[in-house]
Amino acid sequence: MTDPFSLFESWFAEARKTEINDSNSMTIATADADGQPSARMVLLKGHGPDGFVFYTNQQSRKANDIAENPKAAILFHWKSLRRQIRIEGSLSMVSAATADAYFATRGRDSQLGAWASDQSRPLESRATFEARFAEMTKRFDGGDVPRPPHWSGYRLTPVHFEFWQDQAHRLHERRVFSRSGDGWSQGLLYP
Repeated sequence: MTDPFSLFESWFAEARKTEINDSNSMTIATADADGQPSARMVLLKGHGPDGFVFYTNQQSRKANDIAENPKAAILFHWKSLRRQIRIEGSLSMVSAATADAYFATRGRDSQLGAWASDQSRPLESRATFEARFAEMTKRFDGGDVPRPPHWSGYRLTPVHFEFWQDQAHRLHERRVFSRSGDGWSQGLLYP
C-alpha cells in the first residue's frame, strides 16, 4: 500500500479482532514549553485522512502541554499481532459540534465524571471525588448531561508514520511514510 491511512485501517481492523482489551488504546506523548515530555494512554475515538481524534479535559496536563507545544506523537502497540504504529504530527481542537456529538455517546457515568473531575490536579481524598460525582448526579438528575465547557477533543494531523512488524531474529520490518506536499513519500528503516 502507498497510503498510510489505508495501511493503518487494515492493521487496526486486525487489531479489533485480536486484541482482548482496548484495541483503540494509544500512547500520546506531548512536551511542555520547556521540552519536558510526558506520555499517557488515551483512547482513539475517531480516525481518517484528516487525522486521529481523542478527548480530554481542557485543564489537564496534556491539554496544557498541547497549548504550549501543539506537536505530539501517538503510538499503537498490538502485542497479539506483534505490531506497532508510530504517528507524529500537530494537534488542533475538534469543533464544538464534533465534541458535543461524541460526548452524547458516552455513558452517563462517564459524562458525570467529566463534570466531577479536576483532571491532573491534586485530590485530597477519594471521598472528595466521590462526593463531587454524587453532586453532579443530583445536579443532572432526570435530564441530559451536557458537555462541560472544559472538555473537548483533539485531532492529530500526521506528518510521519512508522509501521513496525516483528520478524524472526529481531530482523523487524520498519516501513515509514512522510508527508510530501499533498502526498506521502515512503521508505524502509533498518531494524
